[in-house]
Amino acid sequence: MTLLLLEALGAGLIFIGIIWWTMFHGRKNGELPPEENNDKKED
Repeated sequence: MTLLLLEALGAGLIFIGIIWWTMFHGRKNGELPPEENNDKKED
């Protein structure tokens, strides 16, 4: 039973690690700033 719990814990940690890696590894300074819309109509 203990072995099953350790395996489940290990699988959960790997899953969380993959999620964390894909969320935060790509950009060095976090999210890109929002693009300014230069197509605005001026009336």
